[in-house]
Amino acid sequence: MNSGPDAARPVPRSPTHLFVAFTLLALQGFGGVLAIVQRELVERRRWLTQEEFLEDWAVAQIMPGPNVVNISLMIGARHFGLRGALAALAGMLLVPLAVLLLVALFYARYADYPAMAGALRGMGSVAAGLIAATGLKLFGALKKNVLGLGTCVVLFSLALVAIALLRVPLVYVLLVLGGAACVLAYRKLAP
Repeated sequence: MNSGPDAARPVPRSPTHLFVAFTLLALQGFGGVLAIVQRELVERRRWLTQEEFLEDWAVAQIMPGPNVVNISLMIGARHFGLRGALAALAGMLLVPLAVLLLVALFYARYADYPAMAGALRGMGSVAAGLIAATGLKLFGALKKNVLGLGTCVVLFSLALVAIALLRVPLVYVLLVLGGAACVLAYRKLAP
């Protein structure tokens, strides 16, 4: 029986709980889902610590498919196996898909209106701000990373320069810098 600090941490109670939680999470995810996912899973529900979220998000980032779908599968499987993974995945997709279809119908009808174009441009700037704010929140979790804060800052800076300034495709950055980080972490953790 776990009597450590994780014993009192909240966990999903059932696959249905996972379905509802990820449905509500997905319905909030307009324009910048990373910020919503971090707030819901770490700050509100406390299913993950900031460090666990950062590690899970890194794994979700290198897997094919949308990051948030990958993280829902990981959390669902962790707590209830295949049933949990499917419940979390269904929560991420079913109701939001229905809402998306309705929004797409609405957008198709009013896409030529200037007010619609202006509203979408405004939402884009808010989404960028949400992602930047979440990045700053996650940066604090790097203090406990096995690589040490200095190495993490170097890797962060290289990734930022490669993507934002040099416009290197994401897959190459993940392969090179992500691969280097994996090797460094493996060497630090090796007995």
